[in-house]
Amino acid sequence: MTAPICMPVFVSVRRVKAFNTTGPCDPDRHYMLDPLARLPEARGLVEQGKYFVVHAPRQTGKTTALAALARELNATGRYAAVSFSCEVARMTGDDVGWTERLVLRSIQDAARTLGMPQGCLPPTPWPENIPGFTLIEGLRVWADQSPRPLVLLFDEIDSLAGTGLESVLSQLRDGYTSADTPFPHAVVLCGMRNVRDYQAASDGDPDRLGTPTPFNVSAASLRIGDFSFADVAELYGQHTAATGQVFTDYAVQRAFEASQGQPWLVNALARDVIEMMRVPLDQSITDTHMEQAMGRLITQRATHLDSLVVQLDEPHIRRFIEPMITGGWVLKEQSYSDDLSYARDLGLVTRSLPLQIANPIYQEAIVQVLAQPLLDGIDADPSALLLPDGRLDIAMLLEEFVAFWKVNSKIIDTRYTYQEAACHLAFMAFCRQVVNGDGFIDLEYGLGRKRLDLAIRKPFTDGRGCRAVQWSAFELKVRTDDNGDQVSSGLEQLDGYLNRLALDTGTLIVFDRRRDAAPTSERTRLTEAETPKGRMVTLLLA
Repeated sequence: MTAPICMPVFVSVRRVKAFNTTGPCDPDRHYMLDPLARLPEARGLVEQGKYFVVHAPRQTGKTTALAALARELNATGRYAAVSFSCEVARMTGDDVGWTERLVLRSIQDAARTLGMPQGCLPPTPWPENIPGFTLIEGLRVWADQSPRPLVLLFDEIDSLAGTGLESVLSQLRDGYTSADTPFPHAVVLCGMRNVRDYQAASDGDPDRLGTPTPFNVSAASLRIGDFSFADVAELYGQHTAATGQVFTDYAVQRAFEASQGQPWLVNALARDVIEMMRVPLDQSITDTHMEQAMGRLITQRATHLDSLVVQLDEPHIRRFIEPMITGGWVLKEQSYSDDLSYARDLGLVTRSLPLQIANPIYQEAIVQVLAQPLLDGIDADPSALLLPDGRLDIAMLLEEFVAFWKVNSKIIDTRYTYQEAACHLAFMAFCRQVVNGDGFIDLEYGLGRKRLDLAIRKPFTDGRGCRAVQWSAFELKVRTDDNGDQVSSGLEQLDGYLNRLALDTGTLIVFDRRRDAAPTSERTRLTEAETPKGRMVTLLLA
């Protein structure tokens, strides 16, 4: 008897999508929103044969949007669209010939990957020419032989630098303005910066390329915006639809508040909760989970955050961040506009007034990085500052800080980079050491506020055995030779802060940075004061 033949059985496995934090989004693998919804004008500009710019801070979906635009244009059968990266030519600098060859090679590789019709592919090899004319000649030959109008989407264009960048932009401009010769129908330049700022694209040097920009034929400059609250809810809702796991309304709200819709942060928060914290699918994701994810992102210094905070020592960035922390003002020197544009292009500060750090996660990450060098000198034992129910002993915390400040204030003054903000950072570093991951620090700072507001939120167990949160508010101000006594204004400002937090008491800290101030050991003391609204608060003069 012949044995039965066993046929293989193929079981369809449903792939569960994930929240993406690395590279472009893939609709088959990642939860994602329509990438072109944030670029509604792009298709129309291409149809009109325009050359234009798309820009946005790092990791906001630029590459994903360009790829989607290329797919959509190719699907019409009317265009030969290629989206490619200039990243490979990042190190070519002023070597024009090498820059051109690498850009053309990137175009060629991307066109093959897209599976374009044979007649639409770039020439192989590209025609030779002298440096400075190789790119324009190659694109002319390709445009002449292609049966479809060419659309080129230059991703990471501002990774090019120096003369190499200037030459590429100039050749694109010259090709566009030469109406009698074939050339790409439409060109999109995509990078972190607006085209008018490309003269500052090389190491933030506003004079590197000179002005005006070589690419003065741009019809528009489109900025990819952050997610709206509705976008965040829709994105998180895709996970719910796929798995049944619900993000509570408070969780979505907290994620949006913490990230202000910055796409990478929105995805990173959800990914941390789902993949790192591994909240079971039968449990809802809450705002508490989001709080924990936020703390983890900041503490672990995720790559995205590292790429931002590495800029903090640049003079262009420091001139904004330091006065934001102290609540001061930025001197409007000649480079003010360029520096502000640079800070906004990085995504570090808001595009609207008043100028503030772009979102609470960046806000805390920045001060944590700046305060990190101080943490090594803080030996306060967090457990010694806890009351039996788990609340912080605020009186003991302040006494410990006074002891620390009397010993270390001079070291901070002589060794710290952000001199004007050193006092604020010292106190924040001390609070972070005390909280030690078992609580949250909320910061409010920005230009012209004349103070920094800090709140510590510490979970504890109340008398009924229920989870509760202790709120402690601190107002930080600095007295200088120019601004006079700060106690009266500080008490009034502390009243406003306590009103917002619905608290009865808090702490005002005034650091004395006058040149003729008494020695730290003599002037630093704790006392009580009464606010204009009759609250009794702690006053620390340091």
